[in-house]
Amino acid sequence: MATKKTNTTGTKTPVAEAVKTEAVKAAAEVKADAVKAVKAVEKVAEKAVEKVAEKTVEKVAEKAPAKKPAAKKAAPAAKKQHRMLKISILRYNPQDPDSVPHMQTYELQESDSMTLFIALNDLRNEQDPTLQFDFVCRAGICGSCAMLINGKPGLACRTLTKDLPTEFTLAPLPAFELIGDLSVNTGKWMRNMSERMETWVHMKNEEIDLRKKEVPMDPQLAEDIYVLDRCVECGCCIAGCGTVRVRPDFIGAVGINKIARFRLDPRDERNDADYYEVVGDESGVFGCMSLLACHDFCPKDLPLKTQIAFIRRKMAEQGMGNYDKVLPTQKKSIPIKPITQ
Repeated sequence: MATKKTNTTGTKTPVAEAVKTEAVKAAAEVKADAVKAVKAVEKVAEKAVEKVAEKTVEKVAEKAPAKKPAAKKAAPAAKKQHRMLKISILRYNPQDPDSVPHMQTYELQESDSMTLFIALNDLRNEQDPTLQFDFVCRAGICGSCAMLINGKPGLACRTLTKDLPTEFTLAPLPAFELIGDLSVNTGKWMRNMSERMETWVHMKNEEIDLRKKEVPMDPQLAEDIYVLDRCVECGCCIAGCGTVRVRPDFIGAVGINKIARFRLDPRDERNDADYYEVVGDESGVFGCMSLLACHDFCPKDLPLKTQIAFIRRKMAEQGMGNYDKVLPTQKKSIPIKPITQ
């Protein structure tokens, strides 16, 4: 009986080859489907991430302040053109017999932040060394540079030329002794007024013990005294006063303000009867016509109109008939050094 021989040479039969081919095709199709599925999942994930990101940005934008549009780059600023000032100054030297009052006009190039004080110094240094005017502190503290600026009293060091027109006038303060040009002797007038008003503290004890502990003062009272004590005796209130033009002996707002200041001082022993003797007449508080230019032109913004009204009321009460007056205190002899001419 013949036996059946098997194929041991490794050659593939047509059936096996067909099976293998079908298997490969099926595997390729499965792989392609898997790749498609992965890509589909990736697209879905990308869309989800985009939506989340958009919502997050919207929420942040709602909470964050609105962003200002970027400013355009500014063009280089053109060089500032300064004005050419025309300053007319009243010139007169009373010491020179040949001098006559006249207006002299100067031209000056304005500079940044120029004050009238700077302008006058430039004129004297560069154009006319004979020009006379006064200054000390340059900070509105000494009151030396007071003058009429376009007809109004003011301090040269506190007046900016940019606040003035291109052409303006300068003149010395009226009512004071003229030294020359814009310089006046306010110190002589102020000293005469102070001696008349006795504007110093009249102590109860003539002898002062410097070793004695100082008596404390109420802070509010000290502040009230300080407010009235800020007067720099510039003379602007006197120059603007109408009564001074009529009565040269009128003490003006500066004198009345000093009386108000010492009336507050607890160290001063004087009473209203004493003050009435020095200001209770027409050369004192009752000579004021209440034009109040003094209040308007005071460079230190002192409450002059309030003090004038207050002192006038107190002096009126003191001078009324059948009024229970306060008797004056005993007078003391206070030596005063005479003014040297």
